[in-house]
Amino acid sequence: MRLVELQFLRSAPRGWMTSLFMAGVYSIAPAGSIWLSARSVSAQPSAPLPTRPSPLELIEQARQKLRDSATPQAPTTSNNAPITPPVNSFGLYRLGAGDTISVQVQRFADLNFQATVDQEGNITAPLLGKVPLQGLTIAQAQERIRQGVNRFVIDPVVFVALTGQRPVLVTVTGEIAKPGLYTLTLPRTSAALLLAGGATGQADLRSVQVKRSLSDGSMLEEKLDLVTPLQEGTPLPDLKLQDGDVIVIPKLSEQEQNYDRMLMARSTLVKPQINIRLLSHASNGLGTLTLPNGSTFLDALTAARPGPDTANLRRVALIRFDPVQKKAVTRDIDARSILSGNMAQNIQLEDNDVIVIGRNLVGRITYALNTFTQPFRDVLGFLLFFRELRNGADSLFGPTGRE
Repeated sequence: MRLVELQFLRSAPRGWMTSLFMAGVYSIAPAGSIWLSARSVSAQPSAPLPTRPSPLELIEQARQKLRDSATPQAPTTSNNAPITPPVNSFGLYRLGAGDTISVQVQRFADLNFQATVDQEGNITAPLLGKVPLQGLTIAQAQERIRQGVNRFVIDPVVFVALTGQRPVLVTVTGEIAKPGLYTLTLPRTSAALLLAGGATGQADLRSVQVKRSLSDGSMLEEKLDLVTPLQEGTPLPDLKLQDGDVIVIPKLSEQEQNYDRMLMARSTLVKPQINIRLLSHASNGLGTLTLPNGSTFLDALTAARPGPDTANLRRVALIRFDPVQKKAVTRDIDARSILSGNMAQNIQLEDNDVIVIGRNLVGRITYALNTFTQPFRDVLGFLLFFRELRNGADSLFGPTGRE
């Protein structure tokens, strides 16, 4: 390669040497000379000068960088398809048929509108036409509408708000007075419990379960403790419900000793009233007492009209259906002691309890229970036994049945 020696020119512009050095076409010799490769200069064709972007292009590039930095990158599959994570929170509301939304486009009031999601899960909007929103959260619906408006307005700022919520259909089951399906205009757990008649006396309200099926086939569950807030005087948890939610009220364990049954019986979360059957000569057979939930044996004696004879209080039995053993359980009560002020046996009553007053009545009914009817299929069979016993045994309350 032929080299041409050039003397160092002190008067040359400062940028001249720097440009040549950066381009790699010269080197500095020890004597202070510059060795310039003529082959390098002559052999390489001159590259075209880069075109400078226009101001509009620079502004658009800056905007894109801001959008990329503000928007987190969604995970993708092997073919670079974006993966939409499922909504795994009870706090996020999903749109459905019957919901009404309000859309506002900042600085473009003519594009504001209100729309209702139809039965197909779409809204119809000016300029945009039909927009599918079924199953989307408010934030997801806002982004979808913003993308549609972006075809007409550069980088629009869109706000979406839920202005009218659809009624929801939920299932309430377990230890509840009236299990079944309920349509709620106020979709809250408290409203569902009240509409279903309240929990039974056997309910464990420390672990109420709310189950929700997600669009990906998975199940979302949350447990609510309704007892501790009542004990501590704090607000009760009140979960917002959606279509298809299932509320399960579990049964309280018989061995549970730390559960405040009296507190829950007098709360508004349980069935407000209980029905007690009373078998006595004074009531002329089988009567029914409707008492506030949480009432005791003494409350039942006080409410009985006419009251039981004092002589018949020598032996009183409380008969209660045990759903686990499917049988009637009899407990003797010293009613005279309770009336004298001894509250040790003044037990709390439960719905469908049967009080039998009188020695002969207690003996005959206990014999019938142990001989003919055990076990019962359910509490309905337990109650039918006493009804049929009253209708078919005329001598049960006749003169021979007197004490």
